[in-house]
Amino acid sequence: WIRVIASMIDSILFMLLIIPLMMWIYGTDKLLSGQTGGGVLEILITSVMPAIVVMIFWAYRAATPGKIILHLKIADARTGEAPSTGQVIGRYFAYFAAIIPFLLGFLWVAFDRRKQGWHDKLAGTLVVRT
Repeated sequence: WIRVIASMIDSILFMLLIIPLMMWIYGTDKLLSGQTGGGVLEILITSVMPAIVVMIFWAYRAATPGKIILHLKIADARTGEAPSTGQVIGRYFAYFAAIIPFLLGFLWVAFDRRKQGWHDKLAGTLVVRT
C-alpha cells in the first residue's frame, strides 16, 4: 500500500501544478464547465508534461516526489542500481499494459514475492526502500 500512497502524493502534486495552469489558460468558468475543447495544449499539459516529469524524476532521482517522501526508489531488478534510461522509458509505457486489464498489472504487486507490478517486470525494475 505504500506505493499507492506515493502515487496519491504524486497525483496531488500534479493537480497543484496542472489545475492553476489550466485555470490561467482557460479561465475558471470554462474549466469548471468542462468545455475546454481538449485541444493539443490541453493534451500537452495534462498528459505529455506529467509523463516527461515522471520520467525525468525516475532518471535523475530513481523516484517521484511521492516515493522520495516515503523513502522508496526504483532500481534495476538484476543489479539493484539506478534504472537505465531505457528502463525508465519502458517502465512508463508499460504502465499502459498494467492499466488496460482492469488495473490487474498494478494489483499484481500485492501477490508478487518481489512486489513487482507488470510495468516493473516488463522494464526489469523493482521498487525498494531506501
